[in-house]
Amino acid sequence: MQAVATRLPAATVAPAPAPDVALCDVIRARSVLLGDRTYIEHARDGGTLTFRRLEEHMDRWRGLLGGVRARGLTTIGLVINDPVAFADAFLGAVSAGCWVAPLDPSMPVTGEGGLEAALARTGVDVVLADGPAPAGIDTAWVELDRIDHLEDGRVTRPGATAPQRAGAGGVVLSSSGTTGAPKVVRLGQDKLLHTAASVASHLELGPEDRGFNPLPLFHINAEVVGVLAALVAGSSLVLDDRFHRSGFWDLMGRRSITWINAVPAIVSRLSALEPGETVSSSIRCIRSASAPLPVAVADRFEATTGIPVIETYGMTEAASQITAHPLSVPRRPGSVGLPVGMELRIVRQSDPVGGPREAPEFHIGHVEIRGASVVEGYVGGTHQDRFSPDGWMRTGDLGHRDADGFLYLHARTDDVINRGGEKVLPREVEEAIGADAMIASVAVVGRDHPELGQVPVAYVVLRADADDDGVDHAPSHLEAREVADRIKKTLERDLVRAKRPVALCVVERMPAGPTGKVKRRLLDTPEAPVLFSFDLR
Repeated sequence: MQAVATRLPAATVAPAPAPDVALCDVIRARSVLLGDRTYIEHARDGGTLTFRRLEEHMDRWRGLLGGVRARGLTTIGLVINDPVAFADAFLGAVSAGCWVAPLDPSMPVTGEGGLEAALARTGVDVVLADGPAPAGIDTAWVELDRIDHLEDGRVTRPGATAPQRAGAGGVVLSSSGTTGAPKVVRLGQDKLLHTAASVASHLELGPEDRGFNPLPLFHINAEVVGVLAALVAGSSLVLDDRFHRSGFWDLMGRRSITWINAVPAIVSRLSALEPGETVSSSIRCIRSASAPLPVAVADRFEATTGIPVIETYGMTEAASQITAHPLSVPRRPGSVGLPVGMELRIVRQSDPVGGPREAPEFHIGHVEIRGASVVEGYVGGTHQDRFSPDGWMRTGDLGHRDADGFLYLHARTDDVINRGGEKVLPREVEEAIGADAMIASVAVVGRDHPELGQVPVAYVVLRADADDDGVDHAPSHLEAREVADRIKKTLERDLVRAKRPVALCVVERMPAGPTGKVKRRLLDTPEAPVLFSFDLR
Protein backbone atom coordinates (compact mmCIF):
# COMPACT_ATOMS: atom_id res chain seq x y z
CA MET A 1 0.00 0.00 0.00
CA GLN A 2 1.32 3.44 -0.90
CA ALA A 3 1.88 6.00 1.82
CA VAL A 4 -0.60 8.84 2.25
CA ALA A 5 0.19 12.07 4.04
CA THR A 6 -1.81 12.35 7.25
CA ARG A 7 -2.16 15.23 9.63
CA LEU A 8 -2.12 15.29 13.42
CA PRO A 9 -4.44 17.68 15.27
CA ALA A 10 -2.88 21.11 14.81
CA ALA A 11 -3.25 24.80 15.39
CA THR A 12 -5.38 26.75 12.99
CA VAL A 13 -3.69 27.37 9.65
CA ALA A 14 -2.86 31.05 9.25
CA PRO A 15 -5.21 32.72 6.76
CA ALA A 16 -3.86 33.30 3.25
CA PRO A 17 -3.35 36.90 2.15
CA ALA A 18 -6.05 38.54 0.04
CA PRO A 19 -5.13 39.09 -3.65
CA ASP A 20 -4.44 42.80 -3.13
CA VAL A 21 -2.38 42.45 0.08
CA ALA A 22 1.28 43.45 -0.19
CA LEU A 23 4.18 41.48 1.25
CA CYS A 24 4.82 44.14 3.91
CA ASP A 25 1.24 43.67 5.18
CA VAL A 26 1.73 39.89 5.41
CA ILE A 27 4.94 40.38 7.40
CA ARG A 28 3.25 42.79 9.83
CA ALA A 29 0.27 40.47 10.29
CA ARG A 30 2.51 37.48 11.07
CA SER A 31 4.53 39.60 13.51
CA VAL A 32 1.37 40.58 15.38
CA LEU A 33 0.04 37.02 15.48
CA LEU A 34 3.24 35.08 16.09
CA GLY A 35 5.71 37.60 17.58
CA ASP A 36 8.83 35.87 18.86
CA ARG A 37 8.12 32.49 17.31
CA THR A 38 10.88 31.32 14.98
CA TYR A 39 10.29 31.89 11.29
CA ILE A 40 13.68 31.18 9.65
CA GLU A 41 16.33 28.94 11.18
CA HIS A 42 19.79 27.96 9.90
CA ALA A 43 20.22 24.18 9.85
CA ARG A 44 23.83 24.29 11.04
CA ASP A 45 25.05 27.51 12.66
CA GLY A 46 22.11 28.35 14.94
CA GLY A 47 21.13 31.60 13.23
CA THR A 48 17.42 32.44 13.52
CA LEU A 49 14.93 35.07 12.49
CA THR A 50 11.66 35.50 14.40
CA PHE A 51 8.52 37.01 12.92
CA ARG A 52 8.90 40.11 15.11
CA ARG A 53 12.56 40.55 14.13
CA LEU A 54 11.60 40.10 10.48
CA GLU A 55 9.21 43.04 10.75
CA GLU A 56 11.90 45.17 12.41
CA HIS A 57 14.39 44.30 9.68
CA MET A 58 11.78 44.95 7.01
CA ASP A 59 11.27 48.49 8.28
CA ARG A 60 15.01 49.10 8.10
CA TRP A 61 15.21 47.66 4.58
CA ARG A 62 12.29 49.83 3.50
CA GLY A 63 14.09 52.90 4.86
CA LEU A 64 17.38 51.99 3.20
CA LEU A 65 15.96 50.99 -0.16
CA GLY A 66 13.37 53.76 -0.35
CA GLY A 67 16.22 56.20 -0.88
CA VAL A 68 17.84 53.89 -3.41
CA ARG A 69 14.62 53.74 -5.42
CA ALA A 70 14.36 57.54 -5.34
CA ARG A 71 17.77 57.65 -7.02
CA GLY A 72 16.55 55.46 -9.88
CA LEU A 73 17.99 52.13 -8.72
CA THR A 74 15.07 49.74 -8.67
CA THR A 75 16.58 46.31 -9.40
CA ILE A 76 18.61 44.77 -6.60
CA GLY A 77 20.87 41.78 -7.21
CA LEU A 78 21.39 39.36 -4.31
CA VAL A 79 24.64 37.39 -4.20
CA ILE A 80 24.35 35.96 -0.69
CA ASN A 81 25.58 32.57 0.54
CA ASP A 82 24.17 32.60 4.08
CA PRO A 83 20.57 31.35 3.85
CA VAL A 84 19.21 33.37 6.80
CA ALA A 85 20.84 36.56 5.53
CA PHE A 86 19.47 35.85 2.05
CA ALA A 87 15.89 35.39 3.30
CA ASP A 88 16.15 38.61 5.32
CA ALA A 89 17.46 40.69 2.39
CA PHE A 90 15.10 39.04 -0.13
CA LEU A 91 11.98 39.79 1.91
CA GLY A 92 13.23 43.24 2.86
CA ALA A 93 13.97 44.29 -0.71
CA VAL A 94 10.74 42.93 -2.19
CA SER A 95 8.63 44.46 0.61
CA ALA A 96 10.35 47.81 -0.13
CA GLY A 97 8.93 47.66 -3.66
CA CYS A 98 12.20 46.79 -5.39
CA TRP A 99 12.71 44.20 -8.08
CA VAL A 100 15.07 41.55 -6.76
CA ALA A 101 17.34 39.36 -8.90
CA PRO A 102 18.64 36.44 -6.77
CA LEU A 103 21.89 35.14 -8.28
CA ASP A 104 24.01 32.04 -7.79
CA PRO A 105 27.05 33.01 -5.69
CA SER A 106 29.07 30.15 -7.19
CA MET A 107 28.70 31.14 -10.84
CA PRO A 108 31.81 32.19 -12.76
CA VAL A 109 32.30 35.86 -13.55
CA THR A 110 32.49 35.68 -17.34
CA GLY A 111 30.84 33.63 -20.06
CA GLU A 112 27.24 33.13 -21.12
CA GLY A 113 26.42 31.48 -17.80
CA GLY A 114 28.46 33.91 -15.73
CA LEU A 115 27.66 36.63 -13.22
CA GLU A 116 28.51 39.47 -15.58
CA ALA A 117 25.99 38.25 -18.16
CA ALA A 118 23.34 37.53 -15.49
CA LEU A 119 23.61 41.06 -14.08
CA ALA A 120 23.14 42.55 -17.55
CA ARG A 121 20.33 40.14 -18.47
CA THR A 122 18.28 40.90 -15.34
CA GLY A 123 18.98 44.65 -15.37
CA VAL A 124 20.58 44.80 -11.90
CA ASP A 125 21.42 48.33 -10.69
CA VAL A 126 23.15 47.47 -7.41
CA VAL A 127 24.24 44.19 -5.82
CA LEU A 128 23.85 43.29 -2.14
CA ALA A 129 26.30 40.57 -1.15
CA ASP A 130 27.91 38.85 1.81
CA GLY A 131 31.30 38.94 0.13
CA PRO A 132 33.46 41.31 -1.92
CA ALA A 133 32.88 42.02 -5.60
CA PRO A 134 34.89 39.73 -7.88
CA ALA A 135 37.37 41.32 -10.25
CA GLY A 136 35.80 42.46 -13.50
CA ILE A 137 32.35 43.38 -12.14
CA ASP A 138 31.44 47.03 -12.77
CA THR A 139 27.96 46.99 -11.21
CA ALA A 140 27.65 48.86 -7.89
CA TRP A 141 28.36 46.33 -5.13
CA VAL A 142 27.50 46.72 -1.42
CA GLU A 143 28.47 44.17 1.21
CA LEU A 144 25.89 43.49 3.91
CA ASP A 145 28.24 44.46 6.74
CA ARG A 146 28.62 47.91 5.11
CA ILE A 147 24.96 48.39 4.29
CA ASP A 148 25.11 51.99 5.53
CA HIS A 149 26.51 52.85 2.09
CA LEU A 150 22.96 52.60 0.80
CA GLU A 151 21.99 55.54 3.03
CA ASP A 152 24.67 58.08 2.20
CA GLY A 153 24.20 58.43 -1.54
CA ARG A 154 27.46 56.76 -2.57
CA VAL A 155 25.41 54.19 -4.53
CA THR A 156 23.68 56.20 -7.20
CA ARG A 157 23.12 56.69 -10.89
CA PRO A 158 24.13 60.18 -12.08
CA GLY A 159 21.17 62.28 -13.16
CA ALA A 160 18.51 59.84 -11.92
CA THR A 161 15.74 61.44 -9.90
CA ALA A 162 12.90 58.90 -9.94
CA PRO A 163 12.39 55.13 -10.27
CA GLN A 164 12.80 54.00 -13.85
CA ARG A 165 10.49 51.04 -13.44
CA ALA A 166 7.12 51.47 -11.83
CA GLY A 167 5.36 48.71 -9.94
CA ALA A 168 5.10 47.03 -6.57
CA GLY A 169 8.29 45.05 -7.06
CA GLY A 170 8.94 41.34 -7.03
CA VAL A 171 11.61 39.07 -8.49
CA VAL A 172 13.46 39.03 -11.81
CA LEU A 173 14.70 35.58 -12.76
CA SER A 174 16.17 33.76 -15.70
CA SER A 175 14.51 30.48 -16.65
CA SER A 176 16.72 27.42 -16.20
CA GLY A 177 18.07 27.40 -19.75
CA THR A 178 18.07 23.57 -19.86
CA THR A 179 16.51 23.64 -23.35
CA GLY A 180 18.21 26.72 -24.79
CA ALA A 181 19.02 30.34 -24.04
CA PRO A 182 17.57 31.53 -20.69
CA LYS A 183 14.41 33.65 -20.78
CA VAL A 184 14.03 36.55 -18.33
CA VAL A 185 10.89 36.46 -16.19
CA ARG A 186 9.45 39.20 -13.98
CA LEU A 187 7.09 38.11 -11.18
CA GLY A 188 5.29 40.74 -9.10
CA GLN A 189 4.42 40.39 -5.43
CA ASP A 190 0.87 39.42 -6.31
CA LYS A 191 2.00 36.41 -8.33
CA LEU A 192 4.50 35.30 -5.71
CA LEU A 193 1.99 35.52 -2.86
CA HIS A 194 -0.74 33.81 -4.88
CA THR A 195 1.44 30.76 -5.44
CA ALA A 196 2.80 30.81 -1.89
CA ALA A 197 -0.76 30.74 -0.54
CA SER A 198 -1.61 27.88 -2.91
CA VAL A 199 1.40 25.88 -1.70
CA ALA A 200 0.61 26.54 1.97
CA SER A 201 -3.01 25.53 1.46
CA HIS A 202 -2.15 22.39 -0.52
CA LEU A 203 0.40 21.20 2.07
CA GLU A 204 -1.98 22.22 4.90
CA LEU A 205 0.80 24.18 6.56
CA GLY A 206 0.20 25.85 9.91
CA PRO A 207 2.17 27.45 12.77
CA GLU A 208 3.09 24.04 14.17
CA ASP A 209 4.87 22.99 10.96
CA ARG A 210 8.63 23.04 10.49
CA GLY A 211 9.77 22.74 6.90
CA PHE A 212 13.26 21.87 5.67
CA ASN A 213 14.69 23.43 2.52
CA PRO A 214 18.17 22.45 1.22
CA LEU A 215 17.44 23.84 -2.27
CA PRO A 216 19.23 26.93 -3.66
CA LEU A 217 17.57 30.17 -2.61
CA PHE A 218 18.34 31.87 -5.92
CA HIS A 219 15.78 29.52 -7.50
CA ILE A 220 12.02 30.23 -7.63
CA ASN A 221 11.14 26.98 -5.85
CA ALA A 222 12.98 27.77 -2.63
CA GLU A 223 11.85 31.40 -2.67
CA VAL A 224 8.14 30.64 -3.05
CA VAL A 225 7.60 27.05 -1.86
CA GLY A 226 10.05 27.54 1.00
CA VAL A 227 10.44 31.14 2.22
CA LEU A 228 7.11 32.69 1.17
CA ALA A 229 4.83 29.68 1.78
CA ALA A 230 6.18 29.38 5.33
CA LEU A 231 5.59 33.10 5.87
CA VAL A 232 2.01 32.92 4.56
CA ALA A 233 1.30 29.88 6.75
CA GLY A 234 3.01 31.33 9.80
CA SER A 235 5.19 28.24 10.07
CA SER A 236 8.91 27.74 10.61
CA LEU A 237 11.44 26.97 7.88
CA VAL A 238 14.87 25.44 8.41
CA LEU A 239 17.31 26.44 5.66
CA ASP A 240 20.51 24.66 4.71
CA ASP A 241 23.26 25.91 2.40
CA ARG A 242 22.90 22.74 0.29
CA PHE A 243 21.87 19.10 0.59
CA HIS A 244 24.10 17.06 2.90
CA ARG A 245 23.45 13.30 2.84
CA SER A 246 25.63 12.54 5.86
CA GLY A 247 23.61 12.80 9.07
CA PHE A 248 20.47 13.86 7.19
CA TRP A 249 17.86 11.91 9.14
CA ASP A 250 19.49 12.78 12.46
CA LEU A 251 19.21 16.47 11.53
CA MET A 252 15.53 16.02 10.63
CA GLY A 253 14.86 14.53 14.05
CA ARG A 254 16.83 17.15 15.99
CA ARG A 255 15.07 19.99 14.16
CA SER A 256 11.59 18.37 14.49
CA ILE A 257 10.98 18.69 10.75
CA THR A 258 7.43 17.97 9.54
CA TRP A 259 7.91 18.31 5.76
CA ILE A 260 10.82 18.40 3.30
CA ASN A 261 11.19 20.48 0.13
CA ALA A 262 13.24 18.39 -2.30
CA VAL A 263 14.05 17.49 -5.90
CA PRO A 264 14.25 13.99 -7.47
CA ALA A 265 18.03 13.76 -6.99
CA ILE A 266 17.57 14.22 -3.24
CA VAL A 267 14.67 11.74 -3.08
CA SER A 268 16.89 9.23 -4.86
CA ARG A 269 19.81 9.76 -2.46
CA LEU A 270 17.47 9.26 0.51
CA SER A 271 15.78 6.13 -0.84
CA ALA A 272 18.33 3.88 0.92
CA LEU A 273 19.14 4.24 4.61
CA GLU A 274 22.72 4.26 5.81
CA PRO A 275 23.74 1.97 8.72
CA GLY A 276 22.23 3.09 12.01
CA GLU A 277 19.84 5.64 10.48
CA THR A 278 16.26 6.03 11.64
CA VAL A 279 13.58 8.18 10.08
CA SER A 280 11.79 10.73 12.27
CA SER A 281 8.10 9.98 12.77
CA SER A 282 7.28 13.71 12.71
CA ILE A 283 7.79 14.00 8.92
CA ARG A 284 4.45 13.77 7.14
CA CYS A 285 5.58 14.28 3.51
CA ILE A 286 8.42 15.10 1.16
CA ARG A 287 7.66 17.39 -1.77
CA SER A 288 9.46 16.71 -5.07
CA ALA A 289 9.74 19.36 -7.80
CA SER A 290 11.92 20.86 -10.56
CA ALA A 291 12.32 17.66 -12.62
CA PRO A 292 10.43 14.42 -13.37
CA LEU A 293 10.51 11.94 -10.50
CA PRO A 294 10.99 8.35 -11.70
CA VAL A 295 8.27 6.04 -10.42
CA ALA A 296 10.84 3.50 -9.22
CA VAL A 297 12.61 6.14 -7.13
CA ALA A 298 9.36 7.28 -5.48
CA ASP A 299 8.42 3.66 -4.76
CA ARG A 300 11.81 2.90 -3.19
CA PHE A 301 11.74 6.04 -1.06
CA GLU A 302 8.26 5.37 0.33
CA ALA A 303 9.04 1.69 0.98
CA THR A 304 12.25 2.62 2.81
CA THR A 305 11.08 5.59 4.86
CA GLY A 306 7.29 5.31 5.08
CA ILE A 307 7.08 9.01 4.13
CA PRO A 308 4.62 9.92 1.32
CA VAL A 309 6.11 11.55 -1.77
CA ILE A 310 4.17 14.55 -3.06
CA GLU A 311 5.15 14.93 -6.72
CA THR A 312 4.59 18.36 -8.23
CA TYR A 313 5.10 20.26 -11.47
CA GLY A 314 6.03 23.88 -11.86
CA MET A 315 8.02 26.47 -13.76
CA THR A 316 9.51 29.89 -13.21
CA GLU A 317 6.88 31.47 -15.48
CA ALA A 318 4.15 30.43 -13.01
CA ALA A 319 6.00 31.47 -9.82
CA SER A 320 6.87 27.77 -9.33
CA GLN A 321 3.91 25.46 -8.59
CA ILE A 322 1.42 24.48 -11.31
CA THR A 323 0.16 21.08 -10.16
CA ALA A 324 0.64 18.93 -7.07
CA HIS A 325 -0.52 15.49 -6.04
CA PRO A 326 -3.22 15.65 -3.34
CA LEU A 327 -2.10 14.67 0.14
CA SER A 328 -5.28 12.78 0.90
CA VAL A 329 -5.12 10.04 -1.76
CA PRO A 330 -2.56 7.34 -2.63
CA ARG A 331 0.07 8.49 -5.11
CA ARG A 332 -0.77 7.78 -8.73
CA PRO A 333 2.51 6.51 -10.22
CA GLY A 334 3.78 8.86 -12.90
CA SER A 335 1.30 11.65 -12.20
CA VAL A 336 2.26 15.15 -11.07
CA GLY A 337 -1.21 15.67 -9.63
CA LEU A 338 -3.94 18.25 -10.15
CA PRO A 339 -3.78 22.00 -10.88
CA VAL A 340 -3.45 24.15 -7.76
CA GLY A 341 -4.63 27.76 -7.93
CA MET A 342 -4.76 27.94 -11.74
CA GLU A 343 -6.32 26.55 -14.91
CA LEU A 344 -4.63 23.83 -16.96
CA ARG A 345 -5.60 22.14 -20.18
CA ILE A 346 -4.19 19.83 -22.86
CA VAL A 347 -4.29 21.10 -26.46
CA ARG A 348 -3.76 18.98 -29.54
CA GLN A 349 -0.23 19.23 -30.91
CA SER A 350 -1.53 20.57 -34.22
CA ASP A 351 -3.54 23.42 -32.61
CA PRO A 352 -2.24 26.96 -32.03
CA VAL A 353 -1.66 28.46 -28.57
CA GLY A 354 -4.99 29.26 -26.94
CA GLY A 355 -6.90 27.29 -29.56
CA PRO A 356 -10.63 26.76 -29.03
CA ARG A 357 -10.51 23.01 -28.42
CA GLU A 358 -9.21 21.10 -25.44
CA ALA A 359 -7.88 17.63 -26.19
CA PRO A 360 -9.83 14.65 -24.79
CA GLU A 361 -8.62 12.71 -21.76
CA PHE A 362 -5.56 10.46 -22.30
CA HIS A 363 -4.63 12.40 -25.47
CA ILE A 364 -0.98 13.52 -25.45
CA GLY A 365 -0.77 17.19 -26.33
CA HIS A 366 0.63 20.57 -25.32
CA VAL A 367 0.21 21.60 -21.67
CA GLU A 368 -1.21 25.12 -21.39
CA ILE A 369 -1.82 27.12 -18.20
CA ARG A 370 -3.66 30.29 -17.20
CA GLY A 371 -4.03 32.05 -13.86
CA ALA A 372 -3.09 34.77 -11.42
CA SER A 373 0.50 33.55 -11.02
CA VAL A 374 1.28 33.12 -14.73
CA VAL A 375 3.35 35.78 -16.50
CA GLU A 376 1.88 37.62 -19.47
CA GLY A 377 5.17 37.50 -21.37
CA TYR A 378 8.94 37.54 -21.10
CA VAL A 379 11.08 40.60 -20.46
CA GLY A 380 11.96 42.09 -23.83
CA GLY A 381 8.93 40.56 -25.55
CA THR A 382 10.68 37.38 -26.67
CA HIS A 383 8.79 34.15 -27.46
CA GLN A 384 5.41 35.85 -27.67
CA ASP A 385 4.18 32.87 -29.71
CA ARG A 386 3.86 31.00 -26.39
CA PHE A 387 1.10 33.34 -25.17
CA SER A 388 -2.49 33.80 -26.35
CA PRO A 389 -4.54 37.03 -26.13
CA ASP A 390 -6.91 35.42 -23.61
CA GLY A 391 -4.14 34.54 -21.13
CA TRP A 392 -3.12 30.98 -21.98
CA MET A 393 0.58 30.16 -21.89
CA ARG A 394 2.07 27.12 -23.62
CA THR A 395 4.53 25.57 -21.18
CA GLY A 396 6.63 23.64 -23.69
CA ASP A 397 5.69 20.33 -22.07
CA LEU A 398 3.74 17.44 -23.58
CA GLY A 399 1.35 15.53 -21.36
CA HIS A 400 -2.08 13.99 -20.89
CA ARG A 401 -4.79 13.99 -18.23
CA ASP A 402 -6.66 10.94 -17.04
CA ALA A 403 -10.39 10.65 -16.43
CA ASP A 404 -10.03 12.34 -13.02
CA GLY A 405 -7.99 15.24 -14.35
CA PHE A 406 -4.59 14.09 -13.04
CA LEU A 407 -1.70 15.29 -15.20
CA TYR A 408 1.02 13.02 -16.61
CA LEU A 409 4.05 14.56 -18.32
CA HIS A 410 5.80 12.83 -21.20
CA ALA A 411 8.50 15.18 -22.52
CA ARG A 412 9.56 18.70 -23.29
CA THR A 413 8.65 19.45 -26.88
CA ASP A 414 12.35 20.06 -27.59
CA ASP A 415 13.23 16.62 -26.19
CA VAL A 416 10.99 14.53 -28.45
CA ILE A 417 13.14 12.21 -30.58
CA ASN A 418 12.11 11.78 -34.24
CA ARG A 419 13.38 8.35 -35.28
CA GLY A 420 12.55 8.05 -38.98
CA GLY A 421 9.10 9.55 -38.44
CA GLU A 422 8.42 7.64 -35.20
CA LYS A 423 8.12 10.05 -32.25
CA VAL A 424 9.91 8.77 -29.14
CA LEU A 425 8.94 10.38 -25.81
CA PRO A 426 11.89 10.10 -23.41
CA ARG A 427 9.83 9.67 -20.21
CA GLU A 428 8.45 6.26 -21.22
CA VAL A 429 11.91 4.93 -22.04
CA GLU A 430 13.45 6.43 -18.91
CA GLU A 431 10.84 4.80 -16.68
CA ALA A 432 11.61 1.38 -18.19
CA ILE A 433 15.35 1.81 -17.64
CA GLY A 434 15.01 3.47 -14.23
CA ALA A 435 13.11 0.49 -12.82
CA ASP A 436 16.44 -1.33 -12.51
CA ALA A 437 17.64 -1.06 -8.91
CA MET A 438 21.18 -0.16 -10.03
CA ILE A 439 20.08 2.99 -11.88
CA ALA A 440 20.52 6.18 -9.87
CA SER A 441 19.42 8.49 -12.70
CA VAL A 442 18.68 8.22 -16.42
CA ALA A 443 18.15 10.55 -19.36
CA VAL A 444 17.31 9.57 -22.94
CA VAL A 445 18.31 11.94 -25.74
CA GLY A 446 18.39 11.91 -29.53
CA ARG A 447 21.64 11.30 -31.42
CA ASP A 448 21.96 12.36 -35.06
CA HIS A 449 21.71 9.50 -37.55
CA PRO A 450 22.43 9.76 -41.31
CA GLU A 451 19.38 7.74 -42.37
CA LEU A 452 16.83 7.94 -39.55
CA GLY A 453 17.47 11.55 -38.53
CA GLN A 454 17.76 10.65 -34.85
CA VAL A 455 18.07 7.56 -32.68
CA PRO A 456 17.57 7.39 -28.90
CA VAL A 457 20.60 6.99 -26.63
CA ALA A 458 20.34 6.37 -22.89
CA TYR A 459 22.67 7.99 -20.36
CA VAL A 460 22.70 6.53 -16.86
CA VAL A 461 24.40 7.06 -13.52
CA LEU A 462 24.80 3.79 -11.62
CA ARG A 463 24.34 3.49 -7.89
CA ALA A 464 27.64 3.35 -6.00
CA ASP A 465 28.14 0.66 -3.38
CA ALA A 466 29.61 1.56 0.00
CA ASP A 467 32.36 -0.55 1.56
CA ASP A 468 32.58 -1.45 5.25
CA ASP A 469 33.96 2.02 6.04
CA GLY A 470 31.04 3.76 4.32
CA VAL A 471 33.15 4.92 1.34
CA ASP A 472 31.41 4.73 -2.05
CA HIS A 473 33.16 3.02 -4.93
CA ALA A 474 32.23 3.32 -8.59
CA PRO A 475 30.81 0.25 -10.37
CA SER A 476 33.30 -1.76 -12.41
CA HIS A 477 33.04 -2.41 -16.14
CA LEU A 478 31.81 -5.93 -15.37
CA GLU A 479 29.04 -4.61 -13.09
CA ALA A 480 28.04 -2.02 -15.71
CA ARG A 481 27.98 -4.74 -18.37
CA GLU A 482 25.59 -6.81 -16.24
CA VAL A 483 23.30 -3.79 -15.85
CA ALA A 484 23.35 -3.17 -19.61
CA ASP A 485 22.45 -6.79 -20.31
CA ARG A 486 19.49 -6.64 -17.93
CA ILE A 487 18.25 -3.36 -19.38
CA LYS A 488 18.50 -4.68 -22.93
CA LYS A 489 16.23 -7.60 -22.00
CA THR A 490 13.79 -5.24 -20.26
CA LEU A 491 13.59 -2.94 -23.27
CA GLU A 492 13.09 -5.84 -25.68
CA ARG A 493 10.23 -7.04 -23.49
CA ASP A 494 8.52 -3.72 -22.75
CA LEU A 495 9.11 -1.39 -25.70
CA VAL A 496 8.66 -1.55 -29.45
CA ARG A 497 11.89 -1.44 -31.43
CA ALA A 498 11.62 2.22 -32.45
CA LYS A 499 11.64 3.32 -28.80
CA ARG A 500 14.63 1.24 -27.71
CA PRO A 501 17.90 3.15 -27.26
CA VAL A 502 20.72 2.01 -29.53
CA ALA A 503 23.30 2.51 -26.79
CA LEU A 504 23.62 2.74 -23.01
CA CYS A 505 26.25 5.24 -21.86
CA VAL A 506 27.38 5.18 -18.23
CA VAL A 507 28.51 8.57 -16.87
CA GLU A 508 29.80 9.55 -13.46
CA ARG A 509 27.19 12.31 -13.11
CA MET A 510 24.59 14.07 -15.21
CA PRO A 511 25.25 17.66 -16.31
CA ALA A 512 22.62 19.43 -14.27
CA GLY A 513 21.50 22.81 -12.97
CA PRO A 514 21.50 23.77 -9.28
CA THR A 515 18.16 22.05 -8.62
CA GLY A 516 19.23 18.80 -10.30
CA LYS A 517 17.39 19.32 -13.58
CA VAL A 518 19.40 17.53 -16.28
CA LYS A 519 20.83 19.72 -19.04
CA ARG A 520 20.04 17.30 -21.85
CA ARG A 521 21.69 19.40 -24.54
CA LEU A 522 25.04 18.75 -22.81
CA LEU A 523 24.64 14.99 -23.01
CA ASP A 524 26.36 13.27 -25.94
CA THR A 525 28.98 16.06 -25.76
CA PRO A 526 32.40 16.33 -24.04
CA GLU A 527 30.56 17.99 -21.10
CA ALA A 528 29.39 14.51 -20.06
CA PRO A 529 32.39 12.16 -20.42
CA VAL A 530 31.34 8.53 -20.81
CA LEU A 531 32.84 5.91 -18.48
CA PHE A 532 31.44 2.88 -20.34
CA SER A 533 29.32 2.49 -23.47
CA PHE A 534 27.31 -0.58 -24.46
CA ASP A 535 25.56 -1.37 -27.74
CA LEU A 536 21.89 -2.25 -27.13
CA ARG A 537 20.98 -3.15 -30.72
